[in-house]
Amino acid sequence: MNRFQLQQMLDGVKEQLKNENENLSNMYLDSKSTIEARTEQQRTVKDLEERFNGIKAKIEAYDEKEKENIKNNSLGHSEKDIKINAKAELIKSVMANKSVSTNIMNALGDGSSLGNGDKILPRTMTNELLYEPMATNPLREISTFTNVTNLEIPKIAFTLDNDDFIEDGATAKELAASTDTIVFDRNKFKVFCDITETLINGTSTNLVQTVEAGLEAGLAKKEKKIAFATTSPTEMSFYYKSGSDYVIRKVEGKNLYEAIMYALGDLEDDYSQNARIIMKKSDYFSIINFLANGNTALYAAQPEQVLGAPVIFCDLATIPVVGDFRYSHFNYDLNMLYDRDKNVKTGMESFVLTAWIDHKIKMKSAFRLAVVNTPSI
Repeated sequence: MNRFQLQQMLDGVKEQLKNENENLSNMYLDSKSTIEARTEQQRTVKDLEERFNGIKAKIEAYDEKEKENIKNNSLGHSEKDIKINAKAELIKSVMANKSVSTNIMNALGDGSSLGNGDKILPRTMTNELLYEPMATNPLREISTFTNVTNLEIPKIAFTLDNDDFIEDGATAKELAASTDTIVFDRNKFKVFCDITETLINGTSTNLVQTVEAGLEAGLAKKEKKIAFATTSPTEMSFYYKSGSDYVIRKVEGKNLYEAIMYALGDLEDDYSQNARIIMKKSDYFSIINFLANGNTALYAAQPEQVLGAPVIFCDLATIPVVGDFRYSHFNYDLNMLYDRDKNVKTGMESFVLTAWIDHKIKMKSAFRLAVVNTPSI
């Protein structure tokens, strides 16, 4: 009997035990029930409890044995080696169109919840893909990232009911809170990581590094693309428009340096203390050329010293975005799924990741767009 069958048996006994316990409780409340009937029901409950504990012990022993097998067959005995080998076996199983064995899931920490070869990506791998630092996505360092299903968060703004001074006998002024709920949506997308046959048959370390790097790059590219989309932008983009106007307030200047300065100055105090500037590196160098006017010393200065706030470079930020990026929130909804795909024209195999994402700008007033109102700086 395999682990999947044991788990099914355990679930069945658990449900039956729950029902019999409820029956016993009802018998205690029923004045017409007899001692003999209650005693018999107690024996039934006790028998089910013994069966439940026995099956559970078998599953635990099975898991321990499988973990030991993974450990003995791994690259080494360190936790890192065990995980690398388990990840490699998962990838190989997917590419061979085989179900992923329970011992691999156990090694990655998800065996008991995933059952028999489920296509949900193990939590260990999901966390590493989402929360490990990735230099290819600058928003990772300043925006909020979560992985919560059906995420809803409150949006709270405080205002004074009355700004007048309090006269004797008057009711004290109070802060009035207006609460709105931000609901994150599910926007489905796929990431493809091409794998050659040579790589599949190579070392576990190279296979895992290649696949994880490909998936990380795909996730990062998607995050940036939706946040800085200019062609048919959605509400997930900083450049989303309502009619002909940007939803985020734009601040204009006769050159890019002036526009950024005005945008920083236009931010409210609540946001300016944590303000960041996201812009293209080429735009920053254009500003340096404009300001330096032959003075090479300015090229050695830190961007924050030049513009007055920390600068983060992003190749998709066609219009500099200035603001407090704590109010930029990415959420991955549902568990990621894995699968495989083959390009019949090239023969290339792909490890495929399916994910659901949403990007909410929680407070649009926390941001400004620095726009040039003349063709050149």
